[in-house]
Amino acid sequence: MTIKKIKSVLFFILGFISLVIGVAGTILPVLPGGPFYLFAAFCFAKSSKRIDKWFKGTSIYQKYVLAFLQKKGMTLKEKIRINVIADFFILMSIFYVDIPLVKVILLLVAFYKHYYFIKKIKTIDPNSNETKSVMNEKPN
Repeated sequence: MTIKKIKSVLFFILGFISLVIGVAGTILPVLPGGPFYLFAAFCFAKSSKRIDKWFKGTSIYQKYVLAFLQKKGMTLKEKIRINVIADFFILMSIFYVDIPLVKVILLLVAFYKHYYFIKKIKTIDPNSNETKSVMNEKPN
């Protein structure tokens, strides 16, 4: 098995796991599905053209990933929800892990996550016409 083939299989597995967690996040109110769908899209694109084409044709991609990419941002409510949930899991990990280096890494990840959401992801107004038109578009 070549390195390229192994990489493709690993990206497919990561994409599939992320897709399953994203679906669970859509069903469960405490788990955000959007970031997992975005990661699944990335992994599937790296995996193979055929899998990438399949995923881009699904209603999940049309509704969640494409809407995020077209809006080019998130509402403040979406940002807060995702950050609170992620912070909860990071804090639980910090409390249960006894390795100081891992605790420091988790804290750094949490701080970087907040920086990224505040500075890199545009906050959009949920009442703007552009946001409403993207959310009301029918998937192909």
